[in-house]
Amino acid sequence: MTKTKAYSGRCHCGAVVDEVQADLAQVTSCNCSIFRKKGHLLSFVLAEAFVLRSGEDSLQDHRFNKKVIHHLFCRTCGIQSFARGTAPNGASTVALNLRRLDEADLDSITPVPFNGRDT
Repeated sequence: MTKTKAYSGRCHCGAVVDEVQADLAQVTSCNCSIFRKKGHLLSFVLAEAFVLRSGEDSLQDHRFNKKVIHHLFCRTCGIQSFARGTAPNGASTVALNLRRLDEADLDSITPVPFNGRDT
């Protein structure tokens, strides 16, 4: 049984603000080059569970490797807020950087490792 909760998130300067319904029991720590270096903890949600409240014009898109995931970051403060992509089943998804969610208790989270480096 999932336990979704509403969270609000923002970049460091506050230009990018969003809200999401997420279950933080499902958290990933990926060792791919970008997330290992950034230290992100990730949670994936369906796109309809995510609402960008402000800052669309402040976002810069970065794509690498296969160039299919849109890693979006604030062009003012550099914080990567989230990424947009498509799940294997074709559903539109958002990968959240949990370290920027205001109400997330990161000390209570046990992330599941994902070997993105070798995929």
